[in-house]
Amino acid sequence: MGILPVSEWASRNASFGGPGTGSGPLSGPWYSTHKTQLLGVLLAAASNFLISVSLNIQKCSHLRLACQTEPKPYYTSKLWWCGITLLGLGEVGNFIAYGFAPIALVAPLGCVSVIGSAFISVLFLKKTMRAADILGGTLTVTGTYLLVAFAPDVPQELTARRVQTYLVSWPFLVYSILEIIIFCILLYFYKRKAVKHIVVLLMMVALLASLTVIAVKAVASMITLSAKGKMQLTYPVFYIMIVLMATSCAFQVKFLNQAMHLYEATAVVPINFVFFTTSAIISGLIFYREFQSAALLSVFMFLFGCLLSFLGVLVIARNKREEHLQIPFIDCGLIPGKKLTGKIQPDSHSSRYGTLNNEDDSVKSQS
Repeated sequence: MGILPVSEWASRNASFGGPGTGSGPLSGPWYSTHKTQLLGVLLAAASNFLISVSLNIQKCSHLRLACQTEPKPYYTSKLWWCGITLLGLGEVGNFIAYGFAPIALVAPLGCVSVIGSAFISVLFLKKTMRAADILGGTLTVTGTYLLVAFAPDVPQELTARRVQTYLVSWPFLVYSILEIIIFCILLYFYKRKAVKHIVVLLMMVALLASLTVIAVKAVASMITLSAKGKMQLTYPVFYIMIVLMATSCAFQVKFLNQAMHLYEATAVVPINFVFFTTSAIISGLIFYREFQSAALLSVFMFLFGCLLSFLGVLVIARNKREEHLQIPFIDCGLIPGKKLTGKIQPDSHSSRYGTLNNEDDSVKSQS
């Protein structure tokens, strides 16, 4: 074998990230173009795994409190606060990720939280791993790969003036009005009709999350530009976005915690992923116009990745039963004249089921 010319060595070296003019996937030009997005992807993946851990810790806290003879509010539990702390750290990581990558690239990485929650619940909450969990996880990972591979490649420099322009654009104004109307309808059923179905709760979370990701993307991008020497923190829109971000996050946590209190973590997390990802992609499409210059094939593959991811999380969530935390039985020791072994309710097949058995011997002795 002869010695390769210097120019050929330089070309090969360039294709693996070295200096030169190579065009390989790890070439210098490719890496310099996508390194900020890669950082955003890594931050989002790690943060979503941390969120899955935190949600399962909160669920464990709710289960422990429900088993106590005198249930206490969940916010008095140290374990619950530990879960909230991890949730906060995960959300901070996601916040930073939005400053480096488009919404359509960061939001689908919530699949890490879905899969992580399914496996963590098996280890710590003693759930059973099913074949559907493995199939759903495979579909979700495949779909997310397509989402990341065909995500829109948009300029990352988001200035305060550009955010101001987006805020007063008519597509966003129409979108905001529709979102407010839908949220008010859901809130009416939640407050007035006491409808606490998981879909109602998580749809309100998703509607709030769409505003959150818009504000988070704007704030994170303006902070990043300011750190690079292009000051953006003197514009009023920066502080408007901070207020929007904090307000929407607070109510989002409220409704999400309500859902975690009433339903299984392995049901809440996948459904929340579907709703959140959909709302985030729509908000990025309307507000930041992330698909404005995308090719038709890229859009098709991106939507196909969405379909696979959603199908995967629905497979994981299938046949998950709701967990009733309230104790459905009456403690016999708290009723005067009743022994601990006394029969409070007759057989469930009896016509008297659901009422106290007045013919019990202990009751007769009191009369």
